[in-house]
Amino acid sequence: MPPPHGVFITFEGSEGCGKTTQIHRLAERLKGEGLPVLVTREPGGTPLGETMRNLLKFAEEGRDMTPETELLLFAASRAQLVRRVIEPALEAGSWVIADRFMDSTTVYQGVARRLDGEAVGFINTFAVGECQPDLTILLDLDPTEARRRLSSRPAPEAAPDRMEQLPPDFYEAVRAGYLMLARREPGRFRVIQAARGIDAVEAEIWEQVRGLMRK
Repeated sequence: MPPPHGVFITFEGSEGCGKTTQIHRLAERLKGEGLPVLVTREPGGTPLGETMRNLLKFAEEGRDMTPETELLLFAASRAQLVRRVIEPALEAGSWVIADRFMDSTTVYQGVARRLDGEAVGFINTFAVGECQPDLTILLDLDPTEARRRLSSRPAPEAAPDRMEQLPPDFYEAVRAGYLMLARREPGRFRVIQAARGIDAVEAEIWEQVRGLMRK
């Protein structure tokens, strides 16, 4: 488990659910409380990880990537991030907010890509070691609304990356996979309905996080 003086919060959800906006707002609130905060993202977060991010999401060479290759690249990026960034920050007492973590691999590659769940679980565990989130915020959003949000993004964000171009049934499976995980681990997950206004979502997230501040 992470050191007790550091707090590790992960955000999960499908593309278009508003993770980036809510992570930024939560980070600013925590900083306003005088707390040290580090925000990370996946894939990425380290120089090596950012190179893998480009390959996974944008590079032409990644267009023909197999699900197995995708799984291993995401895990490799995460392993580097955990050991070079997340664990040192937690040991120093920081609040770490991660834009995606191992649950994304369980859902995207294990459920939606239909890779063997036991193999995905083993690779996840190997990649993160004992680094586990204290709280996971799942921003739940209907895939149709998520696609509408993605299509209305301003340039240059408007062009979809490789993962965002996957068909609707893939994202139906992603949503179902996340909700399955939340039911399986109710002590860690908090499911937040993301179709509401940004301020309402932020307020509910803050209520969940404030409980960690009192521990």
